[in-house]
Formats: sequence, structure tokens, C-alpha cells
Amino acid sequence: MPTFDTLAAFWSGPVLATNLIVFLSLFGALLLGLLVGYERSYRGRAAGMRTYGLVCMASAALTVIAGYPGDWYGGQVMVGLGADPTRIIQGIVTGVGFLGAGVIMKEGFNISGLTTAASIWAASVIGVLVGVGFYLSAILLALLSAICMIWVPKVANWLPSRAAIAIEMRFREGFSPSEDRLREAAVKRGYEIAGGTISIAVKEGKTEWHFVAVAFDKNSGAPISDLAREMSQFEGLDAFHLSHARN
Repeated sequence: MPTFDTLAAFWSGPVLATNLIVFLSLFGALLLGLLVGYERSYRGRAAGMRTYGLVCMASAALTVIAGYPGDWYGGQVMVGLGADPTRIIQGIVTGVGFLGAGVIMKEGFNISGLTTAASIWAASVIGVLVGVGFYLSAILLALLSAICMIWVPKVANWLPSRAAIAIEMRFREGFSPSEDRLREAAVKRGYEIAGGTISIAVKEGKTEWHFVAVAFDKNSGAPISDLAREMSQFEGLDAFHLSHARN
């Protein structure tokens, strides 16, 4: 039966010092994840700052606690330990990974559910931290995850960014579009066709083009409604579909 001394061990000086190290690791990992995520977001990729921040921070949490097994369970890791906790953690991460994959949806260039999947995974890590007795670290990870979900989009809107539009164009039978003309039309409207995103298909004799157009900066780029109105008058175009290429 746990005694008061056993419970107090979770808040002893050495364990609190370890929690402080984990604190700093989580915060640093979040900043680095946001940095990488901003670069991807700026280039119009689906995974943005929130996704990278959550994944990086949660990964750091799992890694850093493995370096202090002597402080697990209030420093009593060798007392009554019936199973290897690292294998338990591995099983949790694997299982939650499949759960997160179930909420990710992909349609064309658009991917949704990435941030949700990352937050689910982060939530599992919070549970692991609580399970091994890193209560303060678990509290910090929960707070940082909430801040990441709520405030990072506002910070991202304040930072320089470029809008990305996923474009699908189907041309009339027998019409052959020119890539140079499409690129020129995009430039006139404040966009550039992202390299490596063009895909071409032919269905029932009609050519279909799929690509992502990225604005030159935050203030350039015609609104998607204006693009739709202009594309309805594009020569040889039979049908089209526009959507924001974001998660």
C-alpha cells in the first residue's frame, strides 16, 4: 500500500530537477518544430506549424524521459516493476499512430486531419508522462499543446506567408493547353505554379491538369472567388475546381 513517503518521492528535489530538464526540452523542441513547420507552411505544403510543433514536442517528450529511468515513478522504478515500461510506451506510440492515421483524409492536393492526428499523438504522450510520474512535465506538455493549437494559427497569420491554391482544370476534347500560357496567366494574377506539382491525365479524350499555385507573398495573389470568375472564361476550359491547398 502506498505511503505518504512514497507519494512525496514524486515531488522530491531530484525528481523536480528532472522535470525542469524535461520542461526545457519540450519548450525547445516546440520552437524548433515551429521553425521547420513555418518553412513548410511558407512553401504551401499541407503540414504546417502546428503539426510540426506538436510532433517535435511529443517526440522530445518520449525521448527525454527515457534518459532518466532512475526518476521514473518517483525514483522507485526498481520496486515492484512487473514489465519493461519502455516496451509499454512503444506499444502505446504504435497503437496511437494507427489511430492518428485514421483521421487523415487526402483529396487531390488537399490533406486534412494532420493537426488532429498530431494532437492525438501528443495526448498519448501526455498520458505516458503522467504514467511514469512526470506530472509537471505532463501539465506543461498539455498547456503547450493547447497553446500550439490555439495561438500558433494567429502567429502564422501575422508572419509573412503565401497562399496556396490547388487547381484542377479539364479542357474540351481536342484542346491542347500550353504550360507556358498557364504559367503566364498565374503570374499575372500574383501566383506561380509550384515546381513538381503538375500532373496531367487524359480521360475520355479530355486533358486534365492538376497543380498548386502559390502566391508571391502575403499581399499578392487574387482571391479564389476572382480566380473562379476569370477561369470560367478561360479559352478551351470545360470544367475546373479550386480549393485552398492547406490541412
